Amino acid sequence: MSSSATKRYLPWVVATALFMEQLDSTIVNTAIPSMAASLNVTPLSLKAVVSSYILSLAVCIPISGWMADRFGARRVFSSAVAIFTLASILCGLSVNAPMLVAARVLQGVGAAMMMPVGRICIIRTFPKSELLAAMNFVIIPALIGPLLGPTVGGLIVHWLTWRDIFFVNVPVGLAALLLAQRYMPDYQAEQPRPPDLVGLALFGGGAALLSWLLEVFGEHQLGPAPAAALLLLAVAMLAAYVWHAGRVAHPLLRLGLLRIRTFRVSVAGGFVTRLGVGGLPFLLPLLYQLGLGLPAWQSGLMMMPSAAAAMGMKFISARVLARRGYRRVLIVNTVLIGATIAMYSQVGPGTPLAAIVALSLCLGFFNSLQFSSMNSLAYADVDGADSSMASTMASSMQQLSMSFGLACGSLITGWFLGGLAQSERLALTGALHYAFLTLAALTIASSVTYWRLRPEDGESISKGAGAGKT
Repeated sequence: MSSSATKRYLPWVVATALFMEQLDSTIVNTAIPSMAASLNVTPLSLKAVVSSYILSLAVCIPISGWMADRFGARRVFSSAVAIFTLASILCGLSVNAPMLVAARVLQGVGAAMMMPVGRICIIRTFPKSELLAAMNFVIIPALIGPLLGPTVGGLIVHWLTWRDIFFVNVPVGLAALLLAQRYMPDYQAEQPRPPDLVGLALFGGGAALLSWLLEVFGEHQLGPAPAAALLLLAVAMLAAYVWHAGRVAHPLLRLGLLRIRTFRVSVAGGFVTRLGVGGLPFLLPLLYQLGLGLPAWQSGLMMMPSAAAAMGMKFISARVLARRGYRRVLIVNTVLIGATIAMYSQVGPGTPLAAIVALSLCLGFFNSLQFSSMNSLAYADVDGADSSMASTMASSMQQLSMSFGLACGSLITGWFLGGLAQSERLALTGALHYAFLTLAALTIASSVTYWRLRPEDGESISKGAGAGKT
C-alpha cells in the first residue's frame, strides 16, 4: 500500500478499534448498578469489573511494543481485536461476578495489544508536525463510543438485560478486524529485542498486587499485618524492577527515556492527574442512579454532554496549544478540571438538570484538552527509533494510573460511607460528595508537576498542527 493511502486509511482503522473499546467501557459503567442487583453483590464491590480490565491493560501493555516488533503490527493488532471480541461474548455469558471479572481481564489483554500498537503505527506513519492532527482525528471518531455508550447502555439495561451490552461489540469487532487486515501497515523490526520476562514478572506482579490491595482495602477482612506484608512485597517488586531495568540491555520499560524532560513531565504529571479523574467514570453513574434515583437510560443521557464537549474540543485543541503553549495550557487546565470535579459535590436530588449538564460539558471540554496535551507532549522530543518504547511506557502509566484512580475513588467513597448500607441514598450521596472533593484536591495539586515545563516545550508538535496541517 502506498504511503499516501496508509495515511488516509490508518486513522480510520485505529479509530474503529478505539470506538469499540470506548463504547464497551462506557456501557459497562452505566450498567454497574444493574449488574450488582443481578449478581447479588453491592455496587461498590463491582469496581473489580472495571478495575480488573484497566489493570490487565497496564500489566500487558509493556509487552505490546515487543510483540509488534517481533510478529508485525498488523498481525498483533488483528489478534488483539479478535481476543477483545471473543472476551466480550464471554462477558455476556458470565453467570457470576468472578467469571465476569475473568472475562474482563481477557478483554483487557486484547485492548492492551490493540491501543498501543495502533498508536505506534500512527507515530511511525506521521511526522511530528502532523502528529497532533492525526491523533485528534483518531480520537474524534473514537469519542463517538463515549457519546453513544451511556445512552445505549442505559437503553439496553432498561429494555433488555445487562448481558446484552457486551454483545454490541461483536459487529464492531468484526468490522475492525476486516479494516485491519486490509489497511493496517505491517511494521516489524528487522532485529527485535529479546523479551524481558524477568522485568514483566517484576513490574506486572508488583503493579497487580498493589492495585489488588487498593481493591480489597476496606472491602474484605484483611488484617493489618498481612496487608502491610503484601504492600511491602509490591513495593519491593517494583523497586527490584527499577534495579533490573538499569542492568539489562533490553528492559521491558526503558526507564532511561525519563531523562527526556518533556516525556518525564508528561508521564509523571499525567499519572498524578489521572489518579484524580480516573474514578469519575465509575462514580458518576452511581451518583446519578443510586444518589439521584435516575433510571439507567436517563443516567446514560447525563453522560452524553461530556463526550460531546470532548469531541468539540478536539477541533480546536491544536490551535489552543499553538497559541498558548503546553506549559500554560496544562497548568491552567488541570486546575479547571479539579474545580469542575469539586462542583459535583454540590449535585443532589434538588440540583437543576441544566446545572448538571453544564458541569458535564465543562468536564468533557477540559478533560479532552488535558488528554490531547499530555498524550502528544510525550513524543515532542523522542527520537523515531524510541517511539515504540515511548508509546509502550506512556500507555502503561496511563492505564496504571487510571486503575489506581478508580480504586482510590471507590475506596474514598467507602471510607466516608462507613458501615452504612449502600442502599441508603442520602448517605451514599454524601460519601460520593466527599470523594469528589478529595479527587478534586488531588487533581489541582497535580498541576504543580507541569511547572517544570518551559514555554517553548512541545512546539515541534503544536506549531505544525496549529498551522492547519491535517
